[in-house]
Amino acid sequence: MKRIRVPLGERSYDIVIGRGILKECGRLLKKLDIGDSAVIVTNTRIAGLYGRRLARSLERSGFSRRIETVPDSEKAKSIAVATKLINRISAYDVGRRIFLVAFGGGVIGDLAGFVAAVYKRGIPYVQIPTTLLSQVDSAIGGKVAVDLAAGKNLVGAFYQPRIVLSDVSLIRTLAARQIKSGLAEVIKYGVIKDPRLFRFLETNHKDILRGEVRGLEYVVSRCSRIKARVVAKDEFDRKGARVVLNYGHTIGHALEAASRYSGRYNHGEAVAIGMLASAGISRGLGMMRNSDAERIEALVKKSGLPTRIRGVRLPEIYTAHLHDKKFEGSANRFVLPIRVGAAKAVKNVPDRAIRNALKERSS
Repeated sequence: MKRIRVPLGERSYDIVIGRGILKECGRLLKKLDIGDSAVIVTNTRIAGLYGRRLARSLERSGFSRRIETVPDSEKAKSIAVATKLINRISAYDVGRRIFLVAFGGGVIGDLAGFVAAVYKRGIPYVQIPTTLLSQVDSAIGGKVAVDLAAGKNLVGAFYQPRIVLSDVSLIRTLAARQIKSGLAEVIKYGVIKDPRLFRFLETNHKDILRGEVRGLEYVVSRCSRIKARVVAKDEFDRKGARVVLNYGHTIGHALEAASRYSGRYNHGEAVAIGMLASAGISRGLGMMRNSDAERIEALVKKSGLPTRIRGVRLPEIYTAHLHDKKFEGSANRFVLPIRVGAAKAVKNVPDRAIRNALKERSS
C-alpha cells in the first residue's frame, strides 16, 4: 500500500492506494476512532459486486453497518435525493455513533460527502472510490455538492473525508466507458501539472484502458499526489492555486447541464471536450502553440474519448457556462493551458474566443 498525506492541520488525512484494500478497510477505519456504525452510501450495482466484501471487513473490526442505495446516475446528486437519504439516516441514528462511507464513483462521493457535511452540522465520512475518475480526482479534496437544474455543484461545501481508500483492483471490473471517463481526468493532470505523466499516457494509454494494475497504480498515485499538494495550498479555493484543477470543467459542466444530465455525455467525456475547447481558446488567444494543442487532442482521441459535440445545441451550452462557479460577478474565468504541463486561470476571456472554440468542437 502507498500512503499519500493531505496536510491540512487538524483536517489532515491519508490517501491509501493499492490492491486488495477493500478487505483491509475495517482495520484501517478502526484506527481512526470515528464511530461504531457505518452507513454505506452506494448504488445497487456496487452493492451487488462488493457490498458483502466491505460488510465482512467492517464486521470483523466490530462495526455495525447499514447500506443505503441511491440511483446510479448524475440525477442522484439532487436536493430531493439528499433529503430522502438524510431522513433514512436520521431514523437509523438512534443510540449510535455513525459515520458515512461513500462507496462508489464521483456521484456517490459528492452526495454522501454533502450529506455528511450538513447532517447534524457535520459527521465523519470516508471515501472508498470505485472508479478511476473518483480515485484520481473527485474523492480527494473535500469538495462535496449536489446539482441544480441551472448547473452542476451549485449547492455544496468544503468538507474533508477522514481517509480515502483507493483499491485499484476495483477499477478492473468497470465498463470500458467508465475507464475512459476516468482517463480524461488523468489527462487533465498531465496537461496542467505533469508533462511526465502526459508522456506516460501517450505511450501506455492502452494498458490503462485494459485495466493493467501497475499502470493504474502509477496514475492513481501520481494524480493523488498532485491533487494533495494543490489542496494543501488552497483548501477552500480562495487563493487561486486550486482553480487550475478545473481545467476543462467550465465547458464540461455546461455540456452536462445543457444535455440535462441525460447520460449522453458522462462527466469525463464532457471534461474531455471541455479540455479541447479550452485549448482552442488558448490557441486562439496566442497563448499556446498548435503543436501542444494537437498533442492534447491526439491523446484524447487515442483514449477513446469524444472530441466533438453532438446532439446538444451550442447556444444552450453557452448559456449554461454562464452559471460556472469560477465566474467573479460578470467576469468569466477559464483555466487555459499554456503548454503540456502548465496552465493558468485567465479572466475576461473574449466572448468571441469562447464561441469560436465551441464551434470548432461542433460536429
